[in-house]
Amino acid sequence: MAERHEVVFVDGVRTPFGRAGEKGMYWNTRADDLVVKAMVGLLDRNPDVPKDRIDDVAIAATTQQGDQGLTLGRTAALLAGLPKSVPGFAIDRMCAGAMTSVTTLAGGIAFGAYDLVLAGGVEHMGRHPMGFGADPNPRFLAEKLVSEEALNMGSTAERIHDRFPQLTKERADRYAMRSQQKAAAAYDAGKIQPDLIPVATRGESGWGLATRDEALRPETTMEGLAGLKTPFRPHGRVTAGNSSGLNDGATISLLASEAAAKEFGLSAKMKLVSFAFAGVEPEIMGIGPVPSTEKALKKAGLSITDIGLFELNEAFAVQVLSLLDHFGIEDEDPRVNQWGGAIAIGHPLASSGVRLMIQLAAQFAERPDVRYGLTAMCIGLGQGGSVIWENPFYNGKKK
Repeated sequence: MAERHEVVFVDGVRTPFGRAGEKGMYWNTRADDLVVKAMVGLLDRNPDVPKDRIDDVAIAATTQQGDQGLTLGRTAALLAGLPKSVPGFAIDRMCAGAMTSVTTLAGGIAFGAYDLVLAGGVEHMGRHPMGFGADPNPRFLAEKLVSEEALNMGSTAERIHDRFPQLTKERADRYAMRSQQKAAAAYDAGKIQPDLIPVATRGESGWGLATRDEALRPETTMEGLAGLKTPFRPHGRVTAGNSSGLNDGATISLLASEAAAKEFGLSAKMKLVSFAFAGVEPEIMGIGPVPSTEKALKKAGLSITDIGLFELNEAFAVQVLSLLDHFGIEDEDPRVNQWGGAIAIGHPLASSGVRLMIQLAAQFAERPDVRYGLTAMCIGLGQGGSVIWENPFYNGKKK
């Protein structure tokens, strides 16, 4: 039997996230160029990484066509100037694409097949709206394998409100407002910017430089949120204000075996403890992180009380609240998404998993009193993904 090798998260970066569509800053930017820009930025700030020793590159995209098709991991690696000897591939697990890039390649490291890898994701929702060009098998609906609403993420969020009446629209709106406020405060404190790779943009007014997320709305109020339309059903509870938007952006991370990190003089920002994916009813896909987190905790021999920091993807506010309620965590628990989340920052589907990891890694560096952190997200068609990380800076002293 091959021995297990410890996996470490060496570094991660991302592009600023843009608004999808013609008015967004990346409308004239190719999807593959976004991930290449992130990849070059990551390698530039880690000059000790021998490029010819990178064993694989996994890049996720949900809609794999056009400029985000053609085996993205390989094409992006070539475009980023990696040696032709470095292989690559593409991954699709909808919103958890980048998370699955990380866990898949981490499994290869743990098995001993890889030493150094690049894992990330990209989504240009302006060019490639979710599900565009897809042809779901008619048996899904004809045989009632899923309801029609299961293919509409907003409708699945409404279903969570239905199932758990205590998850009110007011709670969702308040959570969303706090996400905007926390993200704005994190920007003001310079917490987000160190891991952003600026991207040149081209619009009607000429060339520009993207240096921050485009969809932030720090001025959000409860009154403003209360008046928004409910597009998924009349008198519903899910709005554009308490959901993530449609976004463009890319993320990339560098993972290594602990031995390779030592060999190349690379420091670890996080150490992988466990990961898990789980399936739930597609009609309420947002509760997916509940069973995946239970599973990851069990594999790690931990309980939810061991987790000192949470980075949860805010596809919808109600979806995060359902996880917090399940584990008995308060809506405004300071351990949860302390720098805001996808409602403010954006959610370019397949890239978001690594954004969660980037933020958790930065928080670990500030919090030697915290030993374990969780990154988790819901996934379309009824899934959840969770990854538990250990803080290498942990000193055993409570804050």
